[in-house]
This record gives sequence, C-alpha cells and structure tokens, in this order.
Amino acid sequence: MAQLPANKAAWLSASKATPLEIGPAPYTSPGPHQIVVKNSALGINPVDWAKQLLGEALLGHISYPFILGADVAGTVVEVGEGVERFRAGDRVVATASAVCFNSSIEGAFQLYTVIREWLAAPLPDSITFEQASVLPLATFTASHGLFDTGYLGLDLPTVPARQFSDKRAVIITGGASAVGSNAIQLAVSAGYEVVSTASPKNFDYVKKLGAALVFDYKSDSVIDDISAAVKGLHLAGGFSIGDGSIELLAAVLAKHEGPSVNKFIALAGGKPKGDPIDPSVEVKFILLGPEAAGPDSVASNVYKSYLPDALANGQFVPAPEPFVVGKGLEKIQEAFGIQMQGVSAKKIVVSL
Repeated sequence: MAQLPANKAAWLSASKATPLEIGPAPYTSPGPHQIVVKNSALGINPVDWAKQLLGEALLGHISYPFILGADVAGTVVEVGEGVERFRAGDRVVATASAVCFNSSIEGAFQLYTVIREWLAAPLPDSITFEQASVLPLATFTASHGLFDTGYLGLDLPTVPARQFSDKRAVIITGGASAVGSNAIQLAVSAGYEVVSTASPKNFDYVKKLGAALVFDYKSDSVIDDISAAVKGLHLAGGFSIGDGSIELLAAVLAKHEGPSVNKFIALAGGKPKGDPIDPSVEVKFILLGPEAAGPDSVASNVYKSYLPDALANGQFVPAPEPFVVGKGLEKIQEAFGIQMQGVSAKKIVVSL
C-alpha cells in the first residue's frame, strides 16, 4: 500500500486561540465526487481572522481544533469515485468548504485539502496559483448573492456574455473589493449593465472589470448620480459591499424610475449607518451554508459551466491583484494582521 503524503496545517486550536498552531494534520483521501488538492497558494479572507478574534460570536457551529481557509489554488493529487472533470496533475482553483460543513479536512490552511469537485475549476497555465487564489470565496459569495433565487436571482453568466434585448442594470457597491471585483465580472457575463462605487483612485480598475459607470461612494451626490444613471432601465436590485452601502442602495431602489425594479439588496458585507431605509426595500445577508455549497447550487453551476471557458479565454480574470505576504503556513497569522489593517484593490495571499 502506497504511503500517504505527510500533511501539515495551521490549526485554530481553540476559541480565540492566537497564534494559529502549525502542526501535523491527517491526509484524507477523497470520497465520491471529491478531489485532493496539493495547495500552492492560499487567499486570506476577513472571515478567517474574524473567527479567530471573535470566537463563538462568529460561526458558532465550528468545533475545535479547526482548519480555516476557503481559497485554494494548486494541483490535483488524487480523485475520488465518480470524478470525471479532473485527474491527478491538473492545475485547479477551488473553494474549500470547511466552514460550510464544519469539516477541517476541507479547510484551505493546510498542505493538502479535500475539495468537492463541483467547487473547483481547471486553471489555465497563463494564470499563476497566486493570481488564482484571490478568487474562490469571493466568486462563491458573489455567485450566491447574484444568482441564487433566494437573493437577487439574476440570470446565470455565460460564455460569451448573455445579451438581452432590453437593458437591465444591477448596482454593485464596493467594486474594488475582492467580492466586488468578482461580482462585477459575473454580472456583466450574465448580461447586466453594472453601476458601481469606489474611491476615485480605483475608478479605472473597476471600469476595466466591466462596470459601465463608477461613482465616488463618499460623494454627497452619489445617490442622485446613481439614480440618474439607472433611470429608465430595468433595475435588477443591489449588491451591497462596504459601510453605508445599504442606505445608498435602498434610497436608489426606493425611488427608481424605470420599467421594472427589484427592491432587494443582497448584503455581502459592510456596516449600516443606522439610518432608516424605505420599508419597501428588502435586505438579506448572504449566508453560505451547506446548500450554497451543494452540487445543485449556483456556485456549482458557475464553477462547472462558466469558469473553465471564461478563465481560459480571458472573459473572467483573477481580481484584485494578489499581495503575497510570504511563503509557508507560518505566514498565515502575519497575513491576518496585514489584512486587518485594510488593503485597497488587492487581496492578501500566502504561497506554499
């Protein structure tokens, strides 16, 4: 019997334990419709350090010791029964779903991660592992909020992009963020005109991703400006990223003048200002539970039917740029600290 590879992980050993504990981890062979990925680069997300900082106040279903992390880019080393899309040696980008299922073997912060094959996509040689590792959780979150019928329920993205006979728009705030960068590209591929917000220094970046118009989220006239931009269009709702975005979107949606409006906000993150919003507007936080990561989910559709071709032909590009903190699991705790300080139009990454 062949010897299993030696695995190692950055463990969250107990509630609020700091720093992460670097130590041995079991190597787990894949079950049906699973693959094992040898990780080459890992993305860092706010939920990772927030879980360590807040303990049971966040993701209380998680049991310790636990392996966090959702962003994986690497090479397939083993495939489970029923897997037809991948074989050993394939380069992939994937969402690790440890948090969704309280399953440490599916955490990213280790050398070898078990991945559900429908949450992985082949990675072209033209894209580095570090570039790819910015995508997974941001793509997962954006897909669920944009396309799931429990949220905005937009038409799914296609290659080439969908074309509608009538003009449809969606407002995505925080366009320079990791989730925003992915949401813009997905919505454009789904055939929607995207109106976004950002700091003026990031306007060109957000437009390059496909946003038709970008407005300064700090401008006193931003609500009037966006309202004028979407006037007369079918408005498919709002995707909220960033502090104060709920109030901004609600104000625009409530007074929209056009053939149709979906008064719904999918909330990816950001603190509300606390101002009352129009009661006709529904706000729903994007929850990424087991169903969101299931084989029949919209994320599965995006990973299987959209990302392979879209990444290969450049219709969908890894964004934002990776900010590589260093190499090795030992760098993850340092990466947490850097991300806590905030970054603009970049995502924190650790190489392995």
